[in-house]
Amino acid sequence: MAATFSLLTSAGVLTGLLPIMVLVTATFFFLLFYSQNPNEHGKDSGLGGKDGGGGLPPGPPSLPIVGSLPMMLWRKPHFRWVLRKAEGKDITCIRLGNVHVIVVNSPELAREFLKKNDAIFASRPKTMATEYSGRGFLSVAFTPWGDQWKKMRRVIVSQVVNHQQFQRMAKMRGEEADNLVRYIQYQSKAGEEINLRKTLRYYTGTIIRRMLFGCRHFGKGAKGGMPGPGEEELEHVEAAFTALSLIYAFCASDFIPSLRIFDIDGHEKTMKKAINVINKYHDPIIEKRVQQWKINGGVNGEPEDILDVFISLKDDKGKPLLRIEEIKAQSAELIFETVDNPSNTVEWAMAEMLNQPDILQKAIDELDRVIGPHRLVEESDFPNLPYLRACAREALRLHPIAPFNIPHVSSIDTTVAGFFIPKGSQVLLSRVGLGRNPKV
Repeated sequence: MAATFSLLTSAGVLTGLLPIMVLVTATFFFLLFYSQNPNEHGKDSGLGGKDGGGGLPPGPPSLPIVGSLPMMLWRKPHFRWVLRKAEGKDITCIRLGNVHVIVVNSPELAREFLKKNDAIFASRPKTMATEYSGRGFLSVAFTPWGDQWKKMRRVIVSQVVNHQQFQRMAKMRGEEADNLVRYIQYQSKAGEEINLRKTLRYYTGTIIRRMLFGCRHFGKGAKGGMPGPGEEELEHVEAAFTALSLIYAFCASDFIPSLRIFDIDGHEKTMKKAINVINKYHDPIIEKRVQQWKINGGVNGEPEDILDVFISLKDDKGKPLLRIEEIKAQSAELIFETVDNPSNTVEWAMAEMLNQPDILQKAIDELDRVIGPHRLVEESDFPNLPYLRACAREALRLHPIAPFNIPHVSSIDTTVAGFFIPKGSQVLLSRVGLGRNPKV
């Protein structure tokens, strides 16, 4: 018995240490290789010259098999290492395992990849995090190109992001804007500190909940009936931002799948926990609503929110177009797509304006001139507020919510701008690089 326990314990320890052993070994070979070839590895690798030459884009030196994975693992946050390697270059190739990651900082090259060669780079990579977020790739944004992607894209374009649907839900958005003002007034009168980030995230989360599920709260709301989020809403929004931070974060097992069982950075455990929280709140609402539509055609017989639209869609045979798992996956994805950019943009716009009082005063003057002191801003006022809209766009340019766009994947070997791009390469448009490119 003791011998068996000792053997199991030793095996467990060895299993836990295996990733570290792999990295140490890889590092040893890297240092050995570098010391023997200092001139070769002191500059960017890549066969292409200034005009491309048919080789890979230039990039940092990499190890056999693992590529630049060890360097990425040791430098956190990982995206800063990638940005640093791509800084000042229009295009950079970083090899992670057997995958070539192509970072693009030039608008001309971005058009080459995604406009001129859009059919080749239409797909998305499969990652651990997107597998969880899309319930096995059933939604649209994170799903590889194919029949499922085409189906869900048709639904989203025709039924969700159209002008008619947007106008139909204007009342909901207006009510939530008024509720936000009441919440801030309540905090101010109570002498409470207003946490801008928390308030903005709550507001954006509430808007998409109203539009998607038709509800402001998952539970009873704030204690005592006060305006603001309840514990359920805070947990839901926190889980959404946690999942977002991991959806396209660097994860070693996405490039060397055999490492997934080790969950080196704990990404899978964290992602699974966040998605479970999302599902805890979404699934009962969706399942109950599906039953209502089966029994009596919804609450009032007509779609009242996006969930009703999903459930009411029919195929050519009159059967439900979307399976319940597809509805759940797409509902979660809509949360991920909408909670981050608005809150991040407003937070940074406020920060920049507070640091530059002259810009803040110009924005206030425009509001006073267009809106006046006796009413609140409405959506219909936006076209008449060009300076405020420009401030929001500038905040979005300077402070994007994520350093890169969602990756695209090359479906075949191809050549772009004279550079060879292997099949399976992941193309990242650098939001930071493009937004701050002095040539733009």
